[in-house]
Amino acid sequence: MPDFIAILGASTLFCATVIVLNGLTRLAIQFNCATGDLAENGLAQFGVAIAIAGLALQRSFRRKGLEGPLSGPGENRRT
Repeated sequence: MPDFIAILGASTLFCATVIVLNGLTRLAIQFNCATGDLAENGLAQFGVAIAIAGLALQRSFRRKGLEGPLSGPGENRRT
């Protein structure tokens, strides 16, 4: 169950980050601050959002001493 909560939190953080970055991109485009390559729902936004969500997920697994969904048996256990 804690794995599910950690993954749910990381997914929520990913979605919130994409929404915030889309809003910032729209403002940058309206104020002509953005380059031509910057677009809504672009690779840069999804890359940043995935990185932030991944860091949050790793941090939650390390902090609680949980085994991650991709970790082997016995990894991340406190001794």
